[in-house]
Amino acid sequence: MAGDREKHWEDLREQMVRRQIAARGIGNVRVLKALREVPRHHFIPEGKRNSAYGDYPLPIGEGQTISQPYIVALMTELCDIRGDERVLEVGTGSGYQTAILSCLAKEVVTIEIRENLAANAKVRFKEEGYSNIITFTGDGKKGVPEYAPYDGILVTAAPKSIPPPLLEQLAEGGVLVAPVGSSFPQRLITIRKEFGQLHETEISLVQFVPLI
Repeated sequence: MAGDREKHWEDLREQMVRRQIAARGIGNVRVLKALREVPRHHFIPEGKRNSAYGDYPLPIGEGQTISQPYIVALMTELCDIRGDERVLEVGTGSGYQTAILSCLAKEVVTIEIRENLAANAKVRFKEEGYSNIITFTGDGKKGVPEYAPYDGILVTAAPKSIPPPLLEQLAEGGVLVAPVGSSFPQRLITIRKEFGQLHETEISLVQFVPLI
């Protein structure tokens, strides 16, 4: 019976990847593999788990959400992770995006301002066996300078503008991915640091909770 249930979740993950993500143009093989492997339903509150693989964000408590699977995939692909990077995630939330990053990067440093969400995510990482994640509770706008510089920085909530400490902690050649704006819709942007210069690209319009 347990095996049938796991097969059910695997089938839903495969459908999610094929219909919601690959069909919309996400082609990074490593990103698609991570999305097939990470059990998204384990990062969803129990009462919402039947909707875990739906094509929409879901509430996770404290006014926060787990992003739509496609947005997780898009932001991850934009990070351009190849396997030997240290990545900073600002806004741990449920921990799902963190887990996806941990499948791709050498090390993930994640920071969450809400103590309950941070504590729950830390327990979940241990239960799921993700050993390359370092968790912090605090103000993500300050980054985590003790582990800087970061080859990639992914911000999972929308600041009005990119906090200067995050730009300072971005490594040469690194890329920052974030939604930016004080009202809906916000702009999903990338910022790449090359020869000390910052190059911004707008990707699409999105809707995220504000970064506090």
